Amino acid sequence: MVDGRNWALTHELMGRIDSLGARAARAATADLAGDLDAIRRIALANHMSPAIPIVHALETALASGQRGPLIADGLSLLRDAVTCGRDDRRADATFAAACAIRLAG
Repeated sequence: MVDGRNWALTHELMGRIDSLGARAARAATADLAGDLDAIRRIALANHMSPAIPIVHALETALASGQRGPLIADGLSLLRDAVTCGRDDRRADATFAAACAIRLAG
């Protein structure tokens, strides 16, 4: 961990995100929301705050019935946030802005 990131945790979150992506088109919204909630809790507990606004936006999109490219794009952004290695206001603002633009759907 030269840069301070917990790579095992990052790998676990990436697996969860990939699993969510593989099931997004056919799984029940409640199941996907539960998975997103788990990702949010892990991110909060491990100082990965840039992921939080993306999880919220994905939950909102799923609740409104969105599937397909919008969700796939959001999950791609979530992967970037989880792996960015930053936990500061500038990173939070950058990912929140990207999320607002890319998930405006």
